[in-house]
Amino acid sequence: MVSKEQLNETLADIVTGRGVKRSRHELHLDGRSVVDEFIARLTENGYHPTTVGAVDVQIGERVPAFYIEQTTAYFGWVFWEKFTDQKARKLWGSVVRNAKGDWAIQIPPTKPIPIYANPNAKIDMDADNPIYL
Repeated sequence: MVSKEQLNETLADIVTGRGVKRSRHELHLDGRSVVDEFIARLTENGYHPTTVGAVDVQIGERVPAFYIEQTTAYFGWVFWEKFTDQKARKLWGSVVRNAKGDWAIQIPPTKPIPIYANPNAKIDMDADNPIYL
């Protein structure tokens, strides 16, 4: 049996990436959902509910964010995918990849799908090579 303290510690590790690869995480334990507990850890660590369109990010930057689908949390980044110097698109892309090596889940700014983003954890990225996110 996992204690509440152990659960909260584990979920916080997923949020921060401390000792855990942030990727795809099932949010259930002993047959019950722990989504609410995970969202509480997100909030404690500076993540807030928003949409891709509302995240303030420029080309050459990325903001960490989680997308929660039922009882599965997917980690990814909000960023601008640069095609040319004149053409780019903003999106949330999961770190989970598909068979082609592209983001398995993509959320454009036009979709009002909720994500949990931490704009205070924004970092620089190579806009010419976003595949290495």
